[in-house]
Amino acid sequence: MIQNQVALYTKPDFNLMPREKLEFSGVSSLSNEELLALILGSGSHECSVFELARRLSEFLSTETSVPTLARLKSIRGLGKVKAAQILACLELSGRFILSDKAIPVAVPEDVLSRVAYMKYESQEHLVVISLNSANYIIRVHELTTGLVNQTPVHPREAFALAIEDRAVSVIFVHNHPSGSLEPSPEDMSITRVLCASGKILQIPVLDHIIIGKSGFTSLCRLYPEIFEQAFFK
Repeated sequence: MIQNQVALYTKPDFNLMPREKLEFSGVSSLSNEELLALILGSGSHECSVFELARRLSEFLSTETSVPTLARLKSIRGLGKVKAAQILACLELSGRFILSDKAIPVAVPEDVLSRVAYMKYESQEHLVVISLNSANYIIRVHELTTGLVNQTPVHPREAFALAIEDRAVSVIFVHNHPSGSLEPSPEDMSITRVLCASGKILQIPVLDHIIIGKSGFTSLCRLYPEIFEQAFFK
């Protein structure tokens, strides 16, 4: 009887509202629309909170940069107050993603939360992520802004900040505003130079990740022979 009662209270209910679903299964179990519905809190006089969240989700999924307040207000049913709430959440997520909170890195996916903002950038950015001996992120440093193949980073600048951090290894990340995840010849060339420099400095390059609107590419997974150690499988 007791076992049945426990099962009654622990069996998941897939019809739970977002707040209850978050409490029971964790925030990662929520869809984008459910997360947005939680932030919005309520709908408008013309639609429910879930319909408004659906419209907002569709809008954000097609954006290539963080939208302005005016663009958010263009969504039918989304007023100035709720648009400001959404914009504040987007801005805060970017700021805290770049915080110094330690994150263990075991696979390329572990890096993405720290550099997710890059997929919205209209120019190419190259960053270096320094890691300690336990593969925890020490810091994320922006190295260049602009087209990487037109403003190639010099190894001296690429590793200077990692040396200051006393990094044991590094990961490089850059974005492709075009959305393409294919490495260019310039991407491959600079990766080889950086890996060779890291070997000399005894600060191995674990990966060079390309981020686009549709996902990411790990060069270490594609071309493990370039890297001193094939860290990511």
